[in-house]
Amino acid sequence: MRKKFIYGAVIIVSTVLAVRLLWPPILWSLVVLGPLIGLGIMDIVQTRRAIRRNFPLLGRLRYLFESIRPEIQQYFVESDTDGRPFNRLHRSVIYQRSKRERDTTAFGTQLDVYANNYEWLSHSINALDYFKVNEKPRVTVGGPQCRQPYSSSVFNISAMSYGSLSRNAIVALNEGAKIGGFYHNTGEGGLTDYHLRGGGDVVWQIGTAYFGCRHPDGRFNPEAFSQKARHPQVKMIEIKLSQGAKPGHGGMLPAAKVTEEVARIRMVEPGKDVDSPPYHRSFSTPIGLLGFVKELRELSDGKPVGFKLCIGHRSEFVAICKAMVKTGIYPDFVGVDGGEGGTGTAPLEFSNSVGMPLREALAFVYDCLTGFDLKRHIKIIATGKVATGFDLVKNFALGADICNSARGMMMALGCIQALECNANTCPAGVATQDPELMKGLVVADKKIRVANFHNETVKAAGELLGAAGIQHPDHIHRVHIHRRVSPNRVETYLDSYPYIPTGSLLAEPYPPSFEFLMKISCPESFEPDFNEVDFGEYAWAKKPMTG
Repeated sequence: MRKKFIYGAVIIVSTVLAVRLLWPPILWSLVVLGPLIGLGIMDIVQTRRAIRRNFPLLGRLRYLFESIRPEIQQYFVESDTDGRPFNRLHRSVIYQRSKRERDTTAFGTQLDVYANNYEWLSHSINALDYFKVNEKPRVTVGGPQCRQPYSSSVFNISAMSYGSLSRNAIVALNEGAKIGGFYHNTGEGGLTDYHLRGGGDVVWQIGTAYFGCRHPDGRFNPEAFSQKARHPQVKMIEIKLSQGAKPGHGGMLPAAKVTEEVARIRMVEPGKDVDSPPYHRSFSTPIGLLGFVKELRELSDGKPVGFKLCIGHRSEFVAICKAMVKTGIYPDFVGVDGGEGGTGTAPLEFSNSVGMPLREALAFVYDCLTGFDLKRHIKIIATGKVATGFDLVKNFALGADICNSARGMMMALGCIQALECNANTCPAGVATQDPELMKGLVVADKKIRVANFHNETVKAAGELLGAAGIQHPDHIHRVHIHRRVSPNRVETYLDSYPYIPTGSLLAEPYPPSFEFLMKISCPESFEPDFNEVDFGEYAWAKKPMTG
């Protein structure tokens, strides 16, 4: 192809030069042909891309089509039900509810009700009128050691930092939260003026880098924390241990992004790389974690303090529960993030292959807290791909008291799932710091959409509960949700995730599903202790095959 291009270019230029003797205006064609030939020569000379080198000029089409592949896939290829991470059905209902447009469907479901993993809610012959159900249920967060309990909506804005989202997006989210009466989680990027501008309730997330409350060397700064945590808009404090999209992974904020403003907000030096480690420096044991919870509660004048994590080693959470029993220190809430959760940027392997999915994690955390008789003190907050009323209901059935949504709220702002969050080129002005793109997001309009989406989604969940004959999210159980696990077998969540008795992990004999975890966990360390475990019964797995 290179030879053909060279011969073609020579023939075209020769022809133009020959024809100009008879018709001089043909030289104007070189205005178009010249740059094209120049690009082709550049393709031949460069050595980085084999396609362009072997197919000069034409090879560039490959990269053009690749760059617009997500748009082609979304608008022309995918069906209403097979898009990822959110299919068109879910995206459409978010847009419709945020705009208060018609969100009903016609002609029946598009889902294959006989496919594996199809889920449905058991309805009741004695269904309740929606208007007799609590339309806007609230949950009080705050255990016996909390002096300022918080009345939370059952549906809120999940953690998204300023920096990942634009300032217009943050302000619109917070003003929407103020209108709708729900809270806005800051994300680990720190508490900013933009989170406070709208007057909405705020949950301040404290990550491993302690942004906004750190010393220059990265250690936690109690004085800086206390000053901000006592702000009246800050209703709760969340310690981030890990997140679903990239659990166990730290990060680096490159110097180019550490502007004067970002440096001021995060309490770091401008123009220098900022390390966000994968672990906390303020504690290294389960008991240490609870000590940090207690410290933050005192520094915030008794506000609810909890932690958020994606479940990895289950023994670690069991160890935390043992530490609660031993110390008598209880977090006010536990945030459970599923492995399907989203993020602005993460390595592919972490997004796809690390972290327990929300369904299993939520059931495990609820059962663990129940087994240690701790659930009565602690609320559970579920995050991870929550977008519809049915998502809320499923999580309530598994044990959640509250649900948070990040990507759903982004779509309410206008996000079109362009998958450019990590490129600073978000066309909707949501996940970008480009001031020109940011202008497209008009706060006055988008804050109403955020409030609408929240209100309509909670309403939809209430209608579902009413259809099941249930008055409040606290009253739904795992038996109410069915899931097809094979072509001729259906299980309820109760079949898949059976409850364990309250207090059953406080003394032997333990439930069989927890026996191994109880043996290897201890409150003094996150590391499992295998000293009392006899691995002899597993020795067959290591024996070489014979015969």
